[in-house]
Amino acid sequence: MSRQEASDIEKAHVEGNAGGYPHAHTPTLAAAAVPTKIANPATLGLWSFASTTFILSAYNAQIEHITAPNLVVGMALFTGGLAQFMAGMWEFPRGNTFGATAFTSYGAFWLSYATILIPGSGIGAAYAEKEMFENAVGFFLTAWFLVTFFLFIASFRKNIGLSVLFGFLSLTFLLLLIGAFGRNVKVTRSGGAVGIVTAFVAYYVSLVLVLAPSHAYDDSLQIGLADLLSDEKKPLVGFPLGPYKYD
Repeated sequence: MSRQEASDIEKAHVEGNAGGYPHAHTPTLAAAAVPTKIANPATLGLWSFASTTFILSAYNAQIEHITAPNLVVGMALFTGGLAQFMAGMWEFPRGNTFGATAFTSYGAFWLSYATILIPGSGIGAAYAEKEMFENAVGFFLTAWFLVTFFLFIASFRKNIGLSVLFGFLSLTFLLLLIGAFGRNVKVTRSGGAVGIVTAFVAYYVSLVLVLAPSHAYDDSLQIGLADLLSDEKKPLVGFPLGPYKYD
């Protein structure tokens, strides 16, 4: 190949790319939703999250004088854990980074929390003193408070409904970690009460989206149940979700 031919090829390659940069090196800030035939996994994920959160929060609030949360183990393993984790995995091929991160993270949270409560895991028995165990749980909850708070910040690019959801969930984790570190039952019960509110906010967001028309599904509504009634041409009921408006 002559020097002139090589020069012509290089010139054509550069001109064929925006800004003179090869495609492989073009910076990308965000990925758009990927067209796919995969059903909306958020239908499964959000209900799994809400239901498991409601049950555990009722125990934390000591409703009907229930003080042991162990009955939630099965729910945490299979509904809040496995089902929600799988929903997060299905969000990845759909191009929904927020949904994939949230569902996968909280699915892993429920699986890990259930493991702590299983006597055969030996986790609880490894702590000779109850105070040491509660401090360890406090650090566990602190980590998840941070994850939730970061998602709360990210939710401001979605809609008000999700911001309220992650705001209440952040407050729930904050109260629970304070209760664990301070061995304060009243604070823990308050965390349970706020967790119940969180669960109902999650149910509300789900219902808003399931009643929306399928063609209204966009990036601001990428967590919810819009596809459950995908055959609906018009919304059944109009509830507010509160999309953010940007210039």
